[in-house]
Amino acid sequence: MDALSDERIDTVVVMSSAQVGKTEIILNMIGYHASYDPCPILCVQPTLDQAATFSKDRIAPMFRDTPILKDKVKDPRSRDAKNTTYHKAFEGGHLTLVGSNASSGLASRPIRLVLFDEVDRYSQTAEGDPIELAKKRAATFWNRKFVMVSTPTVKGHSRIEAEFEKSDKREYHVPCADCGHSQVMKWSNVHWEQDQPETAHYICEECGSAWDDAARFRAIRRGQWLATEPLVGVAGFRLSGLCSPWSNLEEMVREFLNAKKLPETLRVFVNVTLGETWEEEGDGLADFEIATHREEYGEKLPEEVVCLTAGADTQDDRLEVEILGHAKDSETYSVAYHVLYGDPAGGDVWAQLDELLEQTYETHDGRELKVISTAIDSGGHHTQAVYKYCKPRLGKRVFAIKGVGGEAKPMVGRPSTNNHIKCKLFPVGVDTIKEMVYAHLRIKEQGAGYCHFPSNYPDEYFKQLTAEKVVKKYHKGFYKREWIKTRPRNEALDCRVYAWAALSIINVNVNIMAQRSKKASANGENESEPKPQRRKRYPQKQGGFVNGWR
Repeated sequence: MDALSDERIDTVVVMSSAQVGKTEIILNMIGYHASYDPCPILCVQPTLDQAATFSKDRIAPMFRDTPILKDKVKDPRSRDAKNTTYHKAFEGGHLTLVGSNASSGLASRPIRLVLFDEVDRYSQTAEGDPIELAKKRAATFWNRKFVMVSTPTVKGHSRIEAEFEKSDKREYHVPCADCGHSQVMKWSNVHWEQDQPETAHYICEECGSAWDDAARFRAIRRGQWLATEPLVGVAGFRLSGLCSPWSNLEEMVREFLNAKKLPETLRVFVNVTLGETWEEEGDGLADFEIATHREEYGEKLPEEVVCLTAGADTQDDRLEVEILGHAKDSETYSVAYHVLYGDPAGGDVWAQLDELLEQTYETHDGRELKVISTAIDSGGHHTQAVYKYCKPRLGKRVFAIKGVGGEAKPMVGRPSTNNHIKCKLFPVGVDTIKEMVYAHLRIKEQGAGYCHFPSNYPDEYFKQLTAEKVVKKYHKGFYKREWIKTRPRNEALDCRVYAWAALSIINVNVNIMAQRSKKASANGENESEPKPQRRKRYPQKQGGFVNGWR
C-alpha cells in the first residue's frame, strides 16, 4: 500500500501464499479511493460468479460496517441503480466488478485504478488477454495504478510469476535474534523429528539457532522488504506462508506430510501454502519405463483393491474398456483391458459391454467386487448410441461423458440433459485428469499414487498410455499448455482418464472404503456389497394424518 502511494510506481505485483492479506490490499484500496481520492475503479475477478461473491461477501460488508464509508453508496434496498452487485457509484467515482471471462465488462469504460485478483485463475476471452484489455481502459489517466495479486501455479506458465519477473523483485527478509543475519524464509529450513510434527522449528541459515513459533513471529515483525532489481515503475512482492502471522509450523508440517503422498496434493501445498511456483518433472513419459510396472497378480486381485471403475472409449468399429481397481491414497491396479469389436450403431457390442460390466472379481482376502461406476465417452463416435445405452442404465451408474479441454477445469462438472433423449451428460476436464494420471505414472515406489499393471499387458498398451505430451504455446497474450498426440493411437490413455472420471462422478472416499474393508476382513466379514439399511418403523397414532405424520 505504501508502494501504491509512490509516484514512481504505477504497478504493484504480489505473488504470495494464501491468507496473507492480498485481498485486504484490494479492499483497502477500494475504501481509500471511495473516501479520500474518488476515481473510477475496476476490480477483475477470475469469473463473473466470483465477482458477485466478492461483492456480496467482502465489498458490501465493508461499505456497510465501516463508519466513514457507510454513506458513500446508496442502500441496496433502495433499488437505486447506482448500487448493484456489479456496480457501486459514489461521489466522484464508481466501482465496477467484472469477471476475466467477460470481455464486454473489461472494455466498456475509462478506469484509473485497476485491481486484478487471482490472476493465475484468469481465462482467455475471445478478444485476447483480459489483463491487457483492462489496462487499456486506464490509458487516458496520467496517475493510473494497477494492482495484481495471486497465488502462483506452474513454473514458466504462471502469469503472476511473469509479472513478478518484470518488477524490482522485493523479498521479505527477517533477522535472526541470535546472530542478526537477515534472511528470506525457506521451507528447506523447517526441521522436525521423524513423524513428530509437534517438534517442528525453523533453523537460521547462518548460525543454526532454532526458532519456535514465538521466535518466528518476533522475527517476522522486525522484517523488511528488500528489492533485488532496480525499480522501473513496477514494485513486486513475493511472500511465503512461513511469514504469515496466522501460520503454525506444526500445522504446516502436518499439511506437508499429508500432501507429499501425491503430486497433485503436493502441488497445492507448494502453490497455496508456500506461495511458490510448481515445477513439472517433465512433459512426456517413456513407455518402456512405465512397462516396468508390470507384475503378476495371480488368479485373484490384490487385497488392496477396494473398488472398481470402468472407462470406455468409443471407436467406429469397437469399444475399448479398462477396468481400474482403486486402493487407498490413489494407488491403482489395472485389472483388465478389453477390446470389444462390433459396430456401436448396432446392439451386439453393447451387449458385450453389459456382460463385461456384470463380471465379478475376487480378491485374495475373499471379497467379491463388481464395477461400481462406468464412464463412456460420447464426444467423438456414435454419440446417440452412447446416449441410448447410458440413459436406461443410470441407476447402475453407467454415465455418458464428454471431454472438455483446457487448464484448471474440474475433473467432472455439472451434468446437462441438453440432448433429444434427455440423457444425463457429464463434462469431464480431461486435461486435468491427464496431468494427474501422468504424475501418478512417474511415481517409482509402490505406495500412494503408484500405478500397477498385470504382467500380460502388451507393449502396445504402454505406448498408447504415454501417447501424449504437453506443449507450451503463446496465444493472444497467454501461455497455454496443450496436450498433443505423439502417435495416432491413444485409446489406453483415454480409457484410464474415463475410469478416473467414473470414480469422480460418484464421489466416493476410497480411503474410508479401504478402512472399512480392512476392518471387515479382520472380523471375517464380506464388505463387497453394502448392507441395506433397515427402514425405521413408527407406530401408528390415532387422530388422522396430522397426528400420525413424522
